[in-house]
Amino acid sequence: MIKMVATDIDGTIANSMAEFSPAVRNCIKTLSEKGVKVVLVTGRMHSSAIHVAQELGLDTPIISYQGGLIKDFDGKTLYQQNLASDYAKEIIKWAAENNIHINLYIDDKLYVNNDDETIKKYVDGKYIDYKVCSFDELVIENVNKILAIDYSDAQKVTGWVNELRIKYPNLYIVKSTPYFCEIGSQMASKSLGVEYLRKLWGFSKDEILTIGDQNNDIDLIESGGIGVAMGNATDELKQCADYITDTIDNDGFVKAVEKFIFKM
Repeated sequence: MIKMVATDIDGTIANSMAEFSPAVRNCIKTLSEKGVKVVLVTGRMHSSAIHVAQELGLDTPIISYQGGLIKDFDGKTLYQQNLASDYAKEIIKWAAENNIHINLYIDDKLYVNNDDETIKKYVDGKYIDYKVCSFDELVIENVNKILAIDYSDAQKVTGWVNELRIKYPNLYIVKSTPYFCEIGSQMASKSLGVEYLRKLWGFSKDEILTIGDQNNDIDLIESGGIGVAMGNATDELKQCADYITDTIDNDGFVKAVEKFIFKM
């Protein structure tokens, strides 16, 4: 019997317009009413993800920053793994030398160097505030993660991931969308977040359904007894999944829940 659903947000329950279909809303409401814990597991900031939880009527802890931070609904920190300051400073320098846009997250606040189209596109519809400043002005401590973005060249982003993984094998570096390269602590992964809550609640792995759509969800879906890939998922994620559901536009999340939970 499934007691916990750990779900990615963007591309899994939220469409490209950052909206939730009526079917997804009703499905999550029904899960909660049946006592199934629905947990958001996302690369988003906690301060962004909490709005999603509120909109969907959830009061469970939120796993944010790819697993680098878990807070309960009241804001109490349950688990946190930051990117070490020395590594963060090196990544910032690398980005500056290569003219790469990065989002810098410190203490759940977002900082950027320039107020350009990249950051405006990134925050659209996500309840995110940001501050524009020189990174030289900041104390580089308590870094949740760094996100490198290029909306025009997905291959370039793949190159960044490959380059940084070679240079920093002890960091968590992943391509979370075709245009995002995420850099965080090695102890910040979605699977570790799920494992923390699984142990907290005394669930077995077989009692967890996990679902996502991007490569940063590979370890997420492998952490559940039933790992589901969305129909719009990457080929790499689909290869790791126990089941491939329909796409985000066809309510694949709902169909997976109906197959594995509501049928029981």
